[in-house]
Amino acid sequence: MTNPFFNDLNEIVDFQNVSVQYVIDATEKSISNAKNQLDIIIALNIDDRSFENTMRSFDNMNNDLMKVNELISLLAYVHPKDDIRNQCLESIAEFSKFFNEISLNEYLYKAVKGYELTKEASELVGANKKFLKETVEDFERNGFALPKEKRNELKIIEDKLSDLGIQFDANISSHEDFLKLTEEQIDGLPDDYKNAHRQDDGMYKISMDYPSYIPFMKYSKSDESRKELARKYKNIAADKNLEILKQILIGREKKAVLLGYKTFAEYRIEDRMAKSPQNVWSFENSLKEKVRIKAERDYKELLEVKQNYINDDSVKYIESWEASFYNNILLEKKYELDNQKLKEYFELGNVINGLFTISQHLFGVTFEEITSPSVWSEEVLFYEVKENDKLIARFYLDLYPRKNKYNHAACFGMIPGKKIGEEYQIPTASLVCNFPKPTVDVPSLMTHSDVETFFHEFGHLMHDLLTKAELASLAGTNVARDFVEMPSQIFENWAWDYEALTLFAKHYKSGEVLPKKLHDKMVAAKNVGSGLHVLQQIFYGTLDMTFHDKYDANGTKSTTELVKELQNEITLYKFQEETHFEAGFGHLNGYAAGYYSYLWALVFADDMFSVFEQNGIMNQEIGMKLRKIVLERGATIDEMEIVKEFLGREPNEKAFLKAIGL
Repeated sequence: MTNPFFNDLNEIVDFQNVSVQYVIDATEKSISNAKNQLDIIIALNIDDRSFENTMRSFDNMNNDLMKVNELISLLAYVHPKDDIRNQCLESIAEFSKFFNEISLNEYLYKAVKGYELTKEASELVGANKKFLKETVEDFERNGFALPKEKRNELKIIEDKLSDLGIQFDANISSHEDFLKLTEEQIDGLPDDYKNAHRQDDGMYKISMDYPSYIPFMKYSKSDESRKELARKYKNIAADKNLEILKQILIGREKKAVLLGYKTFAEYRIEDRMAKSPQNVWSFENSLKEKVRIKAERDYKELLEVKQNYINDDSVKYIESWEASFYNNILLEKKYELDNQKLKEYFELGNVINGLFTISQHLFGVTFEEITSPSVWSEEVLFYEVKENDKLIARFYLDLYPRKNKYNHAACFGMIPGKKIGEEYQIPTASLVCNFPKPTVDVPSLMTHSDVETFFHEFGHLMHDLLTKAELASLAGTNVARDFVEMPSQIFENWAWDYEALTLFAKHYKSGEVLPKKLHDKMVAAKNVGSGLHVLQQIFYGTLDMTFHDKYDANGTKSTTELVKELQNEITLYKFQEETHFEAGFGHLNGYAAGYYSYLWALVFADDMFSVFEQNGIMNQEIGMKLRKIVLERGATIDEMEIVKEFLGREPNEKAFLKAIGL
């Protein structure tokens, strides 16, 4: 039997016959093949170099690696068998190490740089020109423009940063702290929560993990207990990570300066859509002033709830540890949105039908389910995407929780789009979700939040599947980090629009369409606290940017002093004394001058969706425009140019501000 990881062009993967040995063999063989391909590229004389034998060959090598690595990465998180998952995880580590080797291969850099100096290279246009430019830049951002001794210095910094980052994350994940409370102190929490947290001695143990922390802050009637839990939560890893964070910031600045940048933010943002820290600062500062108007309205509304609750009109402020509690009372009393009742209108089968109807109509394609497919679990569904009866893509839906399965929702790329000879490699991807399983009595009923998540991830899926890019390296979601969430966030809007909802939001028993009254409550509740929420995101983004663009880690101001200063300046909640939130803010390690991209993508996505609002949210002409200009192109042209071309103008914040209730 042939190894399921190696197939002829556009052959379907035989997941049912995957074995540990096939994973081992595929890993070894694909890395070995890639090394041979690299040797051929490197060995060419400069006079013989062409786009075909250097750059396209490099993309071919990447494509061959990706096809195996992506499939193995998926199975590491979804395969039901422990031995296969464990082997896949080992293989991911091997691939990761090899990708690092490629990025630090001096001979490959010289080969690409040598080609860049040729006459043919100087005449490249479009995607090919962009691919060459970005490949050279990636190598040089790894230090290849530096002399040997400086590269050695960079490697020492990189190794230290890697160790510090691992330690920073490990200290957060291994941090253990809790609050022990009496029956009286846990008043307000639901019975199932109490049962899960009750100890043998009758006390309750509240830990720092989300399922424990979030409901407590929302329901606990004990202000003192919420204050103390918040204090502990904002001190996660504070005993270890404050010094580590300082060393990370010092190391990043050293790295940036060595590579010729003024700050780490300048280094980090250069190859993203924003291009420069100045553009990010303009974005954050402009938004901050406008959003503050809505945030102050939200704060006033919340303050009235607090005054009524404690029966004291003289109270003039809300503490950070009180916000979630009073927000929940506001939602229950004023907006009366019953999420349990709402779920009855979102049966999973109906939601899938609606999602498919909308996508097929807007993008001019059809989805056909393949019966009895070869899949990793019998619950997985498999579809082919066709346009005018021609097969153009494939996708899998893995919808329900399983033991040891990835426990969030995500789109996993599997096979990238790519032109191979005269044919096109059919892109393949999967959505891995964890929606409620149907029971004997009740079908799978989704919260509206789950519906929104499904639409979001389907947006990523369409970006991967509808690509027409000729090079795998520029196909689908291989776009700038601050652009990749745009198509997915655009797609969330169909989960909120009433015209779209009437296509699929039907009561699972009666078939009644979601009443307009209930939809109005959904929309009203959506914007409760939206200004306060966005200000908080601006605070996180500004803190991250300040650390990496305007902060001297060797100076006299501590990281905590900066947190206090920015929180009091930007948000409407005062800084909680004796806390060190930054020590447990894992995104400072992961995003590193990139946290802004969450809001950045959302503002652009809302602006782009406004084109549908103006022309009709089911307008196929606009849907095809989104497909042709945004989804098909991947990263073949500059992302900001894609946005401007779709809008037919410069982007702005108006639609975003309207969406949050301004």
